[in-house]
Amino acid sequence: MDISKYVLAFEDCDLTMVGRVGGKCASLGELLKAQILVPPGFAITTEAYRQFLEDNSLLDKVNDRLIGLDDSRIVEVERASEDIRTWIDSGVLSENLEDVIAEQYRLLSRRARIPALPVAVRSSATAEDLPGASFAGQQETYLWVRGVDDLLDKTKKCWSSLFTPRAISYRIKMGFDHSKVLISVAVQKMVRSFTAGVMFTLNPATGDRATVVIDSNWGYGESVVSGEVTPDQFHVNKITMEVTKKTISDKQIYYTTNPETDEVLKLEVDPERRRSQSLLDKEILELARLAKIIEKHYGKPMDIEWATEKTLPFKGEIFIVQSRPETIWSQKEVKPVIEPKASAIEQIVAGLIKGRKVK
Repeated sequence: MDISKYVLAFEDCDLTMVGRVGGKCASLGELLKAQILVPPGFAITTEAYRQFLEDNSLLDKVNDRLIGLDDSRIVEVERASEDIRTWIDSGVLSENLEDVIAEQYRLLSRRARIPALPVAVRSSATAEDLPGASFAGQQETYLWVRGVDDLLDKTKKCWSSLFTPRAISYRIKMGFDHSKVLISVAVQKMVRSFTAGVMFTLNPATGDRATVVIDSNWGYGESVVSGEVTPDQFHVNKITMEVTKKTISDKQIYYTTNPETDEVLKLEVDPERRRSQSLLDKEILELARLAKIIEKHYGKPMDIEWATEKTLPFKGEIFIVQSRPETIWSQKEVKPVIEPKASAIEQIVAGLIKGRKVK
């Protein structure tokens, strides 16, 4: 049997495979091709999802339940969502699918030298990161999943999250055919983050493409991504590679895990660390360097999630855990500061009027 039909290591994924592994897994594979450090893992393919639906006679049943829904009728959408998610969550994985996923998880655990390796289980839909549509955050992610049974359960929950009320309504509003949007699942080694956050290869407030902007908090990145905390923010000039601005915030909460149970905990930040800088200057510059490499590889502004591993030396090993195209400023037309002129003299005069140095 060709197991690649149902599972693929991140190393075997790239941006040509969004239809098989979704946007998130395709991007993780692409990052590896750019020599970026990514926590190891694998994709459970969209074919595995379709096979599961077929095995449980859910393909037509799900599509029929969605016919005629209007995104303005919230209660009807919520009822349809509840029905579909219940069918998927209670569905049975075939012995064949279970064996393939379990074996890939065992190999990942052996590679990491950790029995029953704790992993993040993340949804990776085929409609993520499309121009003119933003599906980000519509499907679910589960952290610190451990053991085959827990992995299989969370995989089904990721599949069913393709039919949250928000996701159903958005597809109706945007005119997407429900049956054409499929879902893969990313299974990725957890990073025991000392600090984590997001960064943009442009300034998201102004669209300035000469700046990398980094948001950071203690612990896991969920506090930053969810907006539960005001993170520290650092600006780095891409040309000079200098930190041009630091905003150190009052970071009141963070997420971490109980080292004995791997339970995710939301805790208050110790008073002495609340207004302390959460990244060393050398880490800020290393993040900016990675941001430039990623942007160059993709050829467009990027929105990147990162984490530093606290169990490694100097608390400074940086991992990129997700990368997607920036979807706001990159859709806007970039206009030159000075419009082209008919002659060199006109161009020089226009530059002087604008206050630009003439070299």
